[in-house]
Parts: sequence; C-alpha cells; structure tokens
Amino acid sequence: MKVSKEMLKGSTGTLVLTLLAEQPLYGYELIKALEQRSQGVFALKEGTLYPLLHAMENERWVEAYWTEVEGRKRKYYRILEQGTEKLKEKRAEWRLFRGAVDAVLGEEGV
Repeated sequence: MKVSKEMLKGSTGTLVLTLLAEQPLYGYELIKALEQRSQGVFALKEGTLYPLLHAMENERWVEAYWTEVEGRKRKYYRILEQGTEKLKEKRAEWRLFRGAVDAVLGEEGV
C-alpha cells in the first residue's frame, strides 16, 4: 500500500532532520536511508528532497558542505543547532498528532 503524497508532505522535514541528527549525509544517501528504514514506504524523488534541503538551509536548520570521496565531490548536509531545536519541536508535535489520530481511530494502546 502506498502512502499519499499529502500525508507524507507534512512529515518529510522531520524525517530528514532525524537522519541528519544521526550523521551528515549527501542527497542520495538521504533518499536511500529513508527508503530503507521505512521499508520502501518513503521513496523520495530528488525534486522533493532538494527544495526541502534548500529551505532548511535558508532557515539555518542544516548546512551544506562539499567534500571529496574517492575522487568524487559530494555535497553533504549536516544539522545545525537550530535544526536540532526544530527537530525536538517537530517530534513533540508528532507525538501529539499521532496520539490524537490514534484516539479518533480507536488505535491507542494497540
């Protein structure tokens, strides 16, 4: 079963910040990590990820830097202090939202 784009849209930023809180990653790594950890449910396209990362850069939640790995230049992203604070807020917001949805659906405690 696929998850609708509308449902995914509200949580993509939180998922990306979560991965970057663990370690810096470049774009393709982010896409693959999301896909792998979600067992294929979250299959982002570059056209979705990069505008999100650029918006996060503008907010100073993440920063990009270039590094060379095995002769190839890659643009990595790392979370900044403001991004860590935003992630804490987003996780609290998610817990509240999830609890409310579960309560309405009768799924709490399942």
